[in-house]
Amino acid sequence: MMKGFPMGIAIEPTTACNLRCPECPSGLRSFSRATGNLEQAMFQKVIDDQKETLIHLTFYFQGEPFIHKGFLDMVRYASDKSVYTSTSTNAHFLDEATCERVMESRLDRLIISIDGTDQETYEQYRKGGLLSKVLQGTENMIQARKNSKLRGPEIVFQFLVVKPNEHQIADVKALAKKMGVDRVALKTAQIYDFEQGSELMPEQQKYSRYRWDEALQKFRIKNTLDNQCWKMWHSCVITWDGNVVPCCFDKDAEHRMGGVREKALSEIWKGKTYDAFRAQILDSRSQIEMCKNCSEGTRVFAE
Repeated sequence: MMKGFPMGIAIEPTTACNLRCPECPSGLRSFSRATGNLEQAMFQKVIDDQKETLIHLTFYFQGEPFIHKGFLDMVRYASDKSVYTSTSTNAHFLDEATCERVMESRLDRLIISIDGTDQETYEQYRKGGLLSKVLQGTENMIQARKNSKLRGPEIVFQFLVVKPNEHQIADVKALAKKMGVDRVALKTAQIYDFEQGSELMPEQQKYSRYRWDEALQKFRIKNTLDNQCWKMWHSCVITWDGNVVPCCFDKDAEHRMGGVREKALSEIWKGKTYDAFRAQILDSRSQIEMCKNCSEGTRVFAE
């Protein structure tokens, strides 16, 4: 029986996205679940239910959060309850007015995806995106923060390391320093069909989630898939339509623990369905399909 409550929640503002990134369900338009936007009332219900114990709220799962017109109102609602808030964006919607609203929302951390330091490299992964918009959006956000008396949000460049851009790691660090970005986070890429390799796999092994298995003659994830996962006792994900799923690797919400439209998150978190899934993790995690491509247990890069 679960005794505590989740310290962290990831909630999905929308599944819609303006880009078409090749290893993203939003970009590929490949969801088996519906596309839609998070309702303010349902969001507030979750926060009110968990406000006494919730520490960290991530406004991201799939999709581009700033497409949701009421997104920053929800950030402010959580901030007013003293919850640490963060989000991840492709930065194409960060005009000056939006950046002022970000400041008003009291967002704590803004992660900006920047997967190349020139357009040719950037667009090899960020299909349909413009690096110029990312850089302008970043400048707008940094200026808005300077104009405000607030210290936050922390502004992070996230660099998804793939073969087309791995030669620009030093460049993105230099760019971040020049612009006044607080830090650069390097992220390994999830590849869906990885066993026979992919043109996106970086040549530098330390930036890959996968390794070549000579005996099996195929790539394998570096993760040993031990029968444990701290996330099951620490955090959860809520989709835009209210389904509670165990973690961010359940992109299509196949493992539904319950719905916050019908029940309080606190009830779902301690329910029989969730307890049974936790028991399955402890018994045979390697038999759960989404766990077979999970980076938990592999090295995470943050620089």
